[in-house]
Amino acid sequence: MVIFLGKRLVYMLLTMLAVSILVFLLLEVNGEAVATKVLGPYISEEQRRLWLEANGYLRPWSVRYVEWLGRILSGDFGESIVFKVPVAGLLAQRLANTGVLGAVVLAVMVPLSIALGVLAGMREGSWLDRSISFVSVLTTSIPEFASAVLLTFVFSYWLGWLPGISMMAEGFDPVQLILPAMVLILYGFGYITRMMRASMAEVMQTAYIRAAVLKGIPFRHVVTRHALRNALIAPFTVIILQVNWLLSGVLVVEFAFAYKGFGALLLEGALNQDIYVIEACALVSVFVAVATQTVADIAYTYLNPRIRFT
Repeated sequence: MVIFLGKRLVYMLLTMLAVSILVFLLLEVNGEAVATKVLGPYISEEQRRLWLEANGYLRPWSVRYVEWLGRILSGDFGESIVFKVPVAGLLAQRLANTGVLGAVVLAVMVPLSIALGVLAGMREGSWLDRSISFVSVLTTSIPEFASAVLLTFVFSYWLGWLPGISMMAEGFDPVQLILPAMVLILYGFGYITRMMRASMAEVMQTAYIRAAVLKGIPFRHVVTRHALRNALIAPFTVIILQVNWLLSGVLVVEFAFAYKGFGALLLEGALNQDIYVIEACALVSVFVAVATQTVADIAYTYLNPRIRFT
């Protein structure tokens, strides 16, 4: 296990190094383009040259990359062109907002998906299985922007129960999280449920499950103590991938409800060509993706002791 963890750490570092080089080459290597984004398209050549010289963009790109990487590792992502504040502070605030929303979604979606998937897989082909499968496919096939509009109309404009936006202008308000969380849960739970159902149905047909049932072990114990653990192996990967989706893939939902999260920050940075915000968001997104995959690989050994990494 120690060797495996060491290898995974090396892979993470190499991946992040490769991504940092790619981000630098795409966004930072052309100093003229950076100066235009920071100072605007209507600056004079003299102003551009003075800015490039003052910020070290006239030096070789390899030297600039080493210094740029050093600043990134120290948490200095530069200053946002649009918001006029350090990117690190802005990024931390937006990550915290998305983290709160993501935690609420996962806390509801994962237990719900596992429970429905287990119920459907235990009774493969029954009316319950078909009903759960139908609802799962239906909700997953509806894009987030459509369900956001529908739920806002029903719960905000028609019934008047919930606010239609989630700006948190007067401080944190958990009620404003309900609508965006509902949209994300409706869209995401069906996929996990279908994966859990397929995995559970396969496990229930194995010989050791049949043997346990024939020995007279209570069916509830067979499901919870034997079948569920092995059935979770495949869906666990999908569950871990939801963390990446909840970080940057919820852009549509955050934009629809004016929620100031990480996805909205990435969109705002892209629309306004805020180069330093784009760099920070790209690096954080890749880091989270690599880290979650490492967690998934480690968790496999606990879900199934037969899996061993060397």
